[in-house]
Amino acid sequence: MKIAVVGTGYVGLVTGTCFSEMGVRVTCVDVDERKIEALNKGIIPIYEPGLETLVHKNMKSGRLHFTTSLEDVINDVDIVFSAVGTPPDEDGSADLKYVLDVAHTIGKHLNHYIVVVTKSTVPVGTASKVKTVIQQELNQRGVDVEFDVASNPEFLKEGNAVKDFMSPDRVVVGVESERARKLMARLYKPFMIVSDRLIFTDIPSAEMIKYAANSMLATRISFMNDIANLCELVGADVNMVRKGIGSDTRIGKKFLYAGCGYGGSCFPKDVKALIKTAADLGYPMRVLQAVEEVNADQKLVLYRKLVDYYGRDKSQLKDKVIALWGLAFKPETDDMREAPSLVLIDLLLEAGATVKVYDPVAMEECRRRIGDRVTYCTDMYQAADGSDALMLVTEWKEFRMPNIDTLLHKMRGRLILDGRNILDGEELKLAGFEYHCIGK
Repeated sequence: MKIAVVGTGYVGLVTGTCFSEMGVRVTCVDVDERKIEALNKGIIPIYEPGLETLVHKNMKSGRLHFTTSLEDVINDVDIVFSAVGTPPDEDGSADLKYVLDVAHTIGKHLNHYIVVVTKSTVPVGTASKVKTVIQQELNQRGVDVEFDVASNPEFLKEGNAVKDFMSPDRVVVGVESERARKLMARLYKPFMIVSDRLIFTDIPSAEMIKYAANSMLATRISFMNDIANLCELVGADVNMVRKGIGSDTRIGKKFLYAGCGYGGSCFPKDVKALIKTAADLGYPMRVLQAVEEVNADQKLVLYRKLVDYYGRDKSQLKDKVIALWGLAFKPETDDMREAPSLVLIDLLLEAGATVKVYDPVAMEECRRRIGDRVTYCTDMYQAADGSDALMLVTEWKEFRMPNIDTLLHKMRGRLILDGRNILDGEELKLAGFEYHCIGK
């Protein structure tokens, strides 16, 4: 089987590479000539554990190829996946420009039956728009070519995307015809040998499943952050509350960890898009509006704790040196989209503080985003050196058990703000630090 995957970001590159690992001949397409040139040299544009090894392996085997021209491969493949970006507009809706550009290109060059699959996260009704655009282009050419559209939302976790794709807990495919269903079932058969987790639905339901899933996970996070803030006021421990409610099988343990807010490419964008979709139909998504508000406020929690420590006056932060451990929105990725660290950096710099940062993989991404407004450090202890306070923002494993003697020697101040509740607060307090976390 031969497929094309349009877009070589997190979703497209992982999708194409993992299909090639299962024996499918894959051509990944991107309009960015520099990115394709780099990929053809084996240079991976993103950090994702295990991905680089698979890319090199399958390029060498001849199953994975990269090009800038969809029209050159469109009539040599059975399926085209559209995995291009859908950035949010100012009103929160998903921008479908790139998705529809792909549809136009397909319609202008298609000469045989294929299934066109939307892999990007797109609002309900997008597949219908894609189908209309392709058919319009075919009509304009005066040709009669059969094709199907399908929706196959991704459920990849950044930092664990390869494993998620190779061993999925479910694969959702929305289709309109039996022909498309059989072709998609054949494509995914190698992933279903141990257990059949392939779920076929109608297309609108498949499109909605993605938004509903991410919005539910975002809701759990914001709910626990709200509970954590209340725990601080009443003297409860959010970690104990989490264990207590997570033991209820109706609730479960996942996504109940309090922290300093969620970020990334999915949750913020998808919550906004679902709110906007509903608003366009005259229905207010009141729960999700609250989820979004709680999360935006939660990104300020560490800053407020810092200001309170210095007397509730942000002017006291002028000339203070603040260390940030972690820049990415989560561990095992260099993705900083909607990351709490960006909010903290802006607030600290605005208050006149000097900011020193360290992240195992996101340093270059941070520099790309904000330039040299902060001091970039080579390791966690260099960031702590001379600092008045330390903020832990991303829960990288290497931050879990810091050398306390080194911190005592390096830091000028004694304040540690743990935004992910991963440090041993009692041990730090015994050593003379003032330790604050979330919800305790």
